[in-house]
Formats: sequence, structure tokens, C-alpha cells
Amino acid sequence: MPDGGSTSSELDIAGIAADMRLRAAAFIVTLYGDAVAPRGGEVWIGTIIETCARVGISETLVRTAVSRLVAARQLEGRRRGRRSFYRLTDGARTDFDVAAALIYGPPDNCDWRFTWLGEGQDDTMARLEQLGHVRLRPGMTVGPARGPVPAGMVVFDAAPEGAEARLAEMAQDLWTLEPHAQAYRALIDRFQPALAQVDHLGEAQALSLRLLLVHAWRQALLRDPRLPAKALPDDWPGHAARDMFAALYAALCPKAESHIAQHFQGCDGVLTPTLPNLIRRRLETLKKRGISQ
Repeated sequence: MPDGGSTSSELDIAGIAADMRLRAAAFIVTLYGDAVAPRGGEVWIGTIIETCARVGISETLVRTAVSRLVAARQLEGRRRGRRSFYRLTDGARTDFDVAAALIYGPPDNCDWRFTWLGEGQDDTMARLEQLGHVRLRPGMTVGPARGPVPAGMVVFDAAPEGAEARLAEMAQDLWTLEPHAQAYRALIDRFQPALAQVDHLGEAQALSLRLLLVHAWRQALLRDPRLPAKALPDDWPGHAARDMFAALYAALCPKAESHIAQHFQGCDGVLTPTLPNLIRRRLETLKKRGISQ
């Protein structure tokens, strides 16, 4: 399969992909969020198949995953001649914009929120857990003051006072942070060596590596409760992981974007041939707003 200008490299991108045990639907979500959404949100399924093949995902798995994403109303398809094209639904685009702000934006250094749910609010509790909350007791949670106030809930937003140096002790007591720390360390170990190999990558390789990087970063970030910075230990590996992500993403973008501009097919031909303003803003944000700065 054409590599779009690849050269030999010591970097084992196929091995990285195999170690990550990619799920087709989740990787396609990453593909749309990182490469397709900035260019209008629609792409030929052949482009999806070729891109996924480079990270070891078969055409059969791609077609099955796309069908499931259509059933979940994240994608919708249309045909032009013998070709099928898939675009983000309006509802999915809203979700993608929210996720993009998290993945490519600065850390959301927020205060704390106490929420009283009452009884029989398991669905609301699940949503609060996704925002980083934990139960203090039945019907009461604490977590970052992030997102809209759940309907019907009583909420108290608060700033810490007193022995703020003990916030990290509080966090260790209430949250299980070590699995998230391990995920960030694994991300660094997997991708840090690539920084020295970017110059040797072809354009298609650069795109594959960028998608794998975003996929791994997205998974680690979305599972992390993302507690306020003062509640984290000084050596929290999420800081270094964010800085590494920013540096490698920026290094990969020129070649990756060149490949997209030449090879990604939309309904009206090759997608936007120049670097989208959104990508430019991503790079500016990642370079200037690392969590350690």
C-alpha cells in the first residue's frame, strides 16, 4: 500500500499499534476527531480503510465498526456513484468539539464541587464519575467543578482554604490515582522515543503515529479524574505526559497534514489541501499552554 513518501525508520509503528490492542470503532473515532472533523467531518470509506490498515485494523473490522457508529448515530452515510462517504452527525460533532477542547486544550484548573444527589440517582452518579467525582457517602459526591450542574441536583462549588498542602493527601485518600499514573507513564515510555525519529518518518507513517498518539492520550485523559493541580503530587506523571504529547504532536503535524491533504478523499475530491486554521490553533495551544508552564 502506498506510504505517501515513507522512508525506512527504526521506529516500530506496527509494534506500537499491536501493543495498544486497538478497537476499530474507538480508533475510527480518533481518526475523525483528529483528522476528518477539522476538514468538514466527511470522508470516503476507502480512506478510512487505508488509514486503519496501516495500524493493523482489517477492512472487515472497519466496515463492521462504521456500521455500529452509524447505528449509534455518530456517523451517517451517503453514496456518490459506487463510493460511500461517512460524515459526523450534528450530535456527534458537538461531542467531538467537547472532546477536542480537552485533548488539545490547556488543563482545566477548576475548583471543587460538592453534589447532593439524594437516592435513586445511579445514572447521574455515573455521569459525575466521568467528570472525576467520588462518593463521600450515599447521595453525596465531591470532585472537580467541571461541566454543567446536573438537573435536579443541589450543588456547592467551593475553593479550598486552610491546610491546602494536605489536598494531595485528601486526593490519595478519596481517589485511586495509581492506575492513572501508570497509564501516563506507559504513554511516555511508548511514545517518547519517537521524538528522535520524526525526521526519518514518511508522511503516512507520521499520520499513523500521530493518530496512535492521540488515541493513547485521549484514553488516558478521559479516564483520569483530572483533579485540580494542587491536589496532585509534584511528580504527577500526567504533567510530563502532556508536555510529551504536545511536543510530539507538533513535530508530527507537518508530515501528517501533508499526507491528509494529498490522500484523504471527500465527496468533492481531496479534502482541504492546506493546513486548517483549527490545526494551527491546536499547535499554538499545545506549544504555549503545557500543564507544567
